[in-house]
Amino acid sequence: MTEQTTPNHPGDVDTEPHGSNDHGADHGHDDHGHEPEPLGPIDVFAWGAFVLGAALGLAVAFCIALATADVAG
Repeated sequence: MTEQTTPNHPGDVDTEPHGSNDHGADHGHDDHGHEPEPLGPIDVFAWGAFVLGAALGLAVAFCIALATADVAG
């Protein structure tokens, strides 16, 4: 015996918050949407550490490139 299952779509189940006839087709209504969350403050310390780390990484890469360059040409 094989059982075929289909995924639930918005409005397919009576126990959903908006009932069985709500398929999210009305303008501006999203069954899967959430209220927008406000962005928090910028973490200046973390961004500063990121920029410093990237700069130091580029400095190391530049030094390795200089050390392995063929100067005799």
